[in-house]
Amino acid sequence: MTGNTQLTARDIMSGGVQCVGAHQSLRQAARMMRDLNVGCLPICGDDNRLTGMITDRDIVVQCDAEGIDPATVQAGTLAGDLQWIDADAGADEALHVMEQHQIKRLPVIDTKQGHQLVGMISEADLARNLTDTQIAEFVTRVYVST
Repeated sequence: MTGNTQLTARDIMSGGVQCVGAHQSLRQAARMMRDLNVGCLPICGDDNRLTGMITDRDIVVQCDAEGIDPATVQAGTLAGDLQWIDADAGADEALHVMEQHQIKRLPVIDTKQGHQLVGMISEADLARNLTDTQIAEFVTRVYVST
């Protein structure tokens, strides 16, 4: 990390993350992605707590490619496996979780403030905060198939 190994997930995340509701349609999720210029959205339940993640690829592969109208499918049905990190966890731990699960985006949860979603760590966030060596290791572990 850039000279400071004490960085936390909160320090490197991007804030202002918007959720798609679990009961909203995939069409609504796709429009949110377009409007926000993102390829992934967190899915939040009725209690505003994170329940999953959905990507533009999920919508295409699991819905459009199967001939299913995205307006008829709720986002929550594609929630999938969920990985997240506590806002106070070390940035190195966030990197480890992303590498271990081969994910490119990691939701950041503030467990001390009602278990609320406070941000997202993306590849761009990592690039701004990692050394060249750490970036190379991340790319190798996440993108190169073993």
